[in-house]
Amino acid sequence: MLNVLSREEAVSLIKEKTADIVPATEKVNISDTLGRMPAQDIVAAENIPAFDRTTVDGYAVIAADTFGSGASMPAQLDIIGEIPMGESADFTLKSGQCAKISTGGMLPKGADAAVMVEHTDNADGLCLIYKSVAPYENVTKKGDDIALGETALKKGSKITSAEIGVLAALGIYEIPVYKKPVLAIISTGDEIVKGNIKQGQIRDVNTFLLSAAAKEYGCEVYEYGAVKDDRNEIETALKNCINQADAVLISGGSSAGTRDMTVEIIDSLGKAYFHGIAMKPGKPTIFGIVENKPVFGLPGHPLAAYFVFRLIVSEYLNNIMNMPADKPKKSGVLAVNIPSNHGREEFLCVKYDENNEVVPVHTKSGIVSVLSESEGFIRIERNAEGMFKGTTVEIYEL
Repeated sequence: MLNVLSREEAVSLIKEKTADIVPATEKVNISDTLGRMPAQDIVAAENIPAFDRTTVDGYAVIAADTFGSGASMPAQLDIIGEIPMGESADFTLKSGQCAKISTGGMLPKGADAAVMVEHTDNADGLCLIYKSVAPYENVTKKGDDIALGETALKKGSKITSAEIGVLAALGIYEIPVYKKPVLAIISTGDEIVKGNIKQGQIRDVNTFLLSAAAKEYGCEVYEYGAVKDDRNEIETALKNCINQADAVLISGGSSAGTRDMTVEIIDSLGKAYFHGIAMKPGKPTIFGIVENKPVFGLPGHPLAAYFVFRLIVSEYLNNIMNMPADKPKKSGVLAVNIPSNHGREEFLCVKYDENNEVVPVHTKSGIVSVLSESEGFIRIERNAEGMFKGTTVEIYEL
């Protein structure tokens, strides 16, 4: 088969063929939403804060009453009350008046600023103010934090501790989130084993590597384990995983060699849509549908398998959960020339050198330690023959 597509064509085809796949939703307590994806926009039903409040200990004032005040000529205001924390201010300030207030306290009606206690004295019911304040100085206005009707949390955005704090501030303690998609992972290869190995054997890396990557994307994982390069074993494993999961990843068995069976098995049980993407690493990637569930064939080499997950499988996950598009997080200047294979989009792990310039982390697709040594990766366009020293490059997170 090996009908090679560009990465954009492959991603577009996957999106088209999985357009009807939408994860179920469930309502969960916000304490359990860390790392989850909201299934709808969460809109503020109130202002935060709900009232104008001071950010300092001192006196609530009408700002205009303090204009021109200084050390030699303080403003003199009548103290007409005190506003305890957590209580409503049940009076109105008029010109020439002020009220004692603590940080976070509610400004009374009429007040539009607060003077820090350090800039005041009081005696015989008068407050002496030695520094003028502007309107709304030392004040957080109603709705400054979150305004009524504002989108506090966007559909598909990953929930962090900060967002959980916002939800709590709004009094929202339960929200709808997407159920975690279940990804099944199968590793194939006669040489792949778990645990102790003999001469010529290789430990199963991809099951654990891809499982961790899937969990980082908010998925549940069904680890089938390693199977031999045997058609019946792989077919049995795939059927089992189709029954257990929402999508299946099969690593290994995706090369165009004589032992390639994965694409044939997918095609016999469903439909294989492509076998091959013009990208490095990851050229022999497979995609198909079996019983309305996506099946991805990934290269057996761990680094290549990881990049296919990061650049292809993650696009599928982003689409079904309405997650925002991937964007570069950093940039830097190349310290060296980087040659490239013309005709394939290339992705290269990089790091910063001692001069804070970007250098490639040289490796081969079978080497996995490069992932932990890198600051991220750069993209070299398909029709480029490389990149010159001094070029500013965008760096994506691994």
